[in-house]
Amino acid sequence: MAKPPESTKTSLRQRLAARARERWPQLAGITVRWHGEFAYIAGQLPGGTSLPLCRLRYSGSASTWGFAIYRASHDNYDKAVLPSGRPASTPQEALDCACGLYLDDPTAWLNPPSPTD
Repeated sequence: MAKPPESTKTSLRQRLAARARERWPQLAGITVRWHGEFAYIAGQLPGGTSLPLCRLRYSGSASTWGFAIYRASHDNYDKAVLPSGRPASTPQEALDCACGLYLDDPTAWLNPPSPTD
């Protein structure tokens, strides 16, 4: 798969930052770093600590991304299924899934955002 265009990278950062402000007040911010078709998402905690959360894979669409959860126990990313039962979805659903795990809030999995969020 090709690398995402700059406009998609910008859109992804904006969507994730907006979702973090809306749903995850425990985070001071979100960082996104890129390597080819992959976006590596980390949450920034108020004390300055960076918390790896997940990896998104560009699929040619700015609205649907492949998902891999960060595994702290192995210091790597592993493809995973989202609470919706899909292996790919919106960046917001991916963020909610990872934050639900790492910020200990399983309510994030009860009402995942709709595909149009």
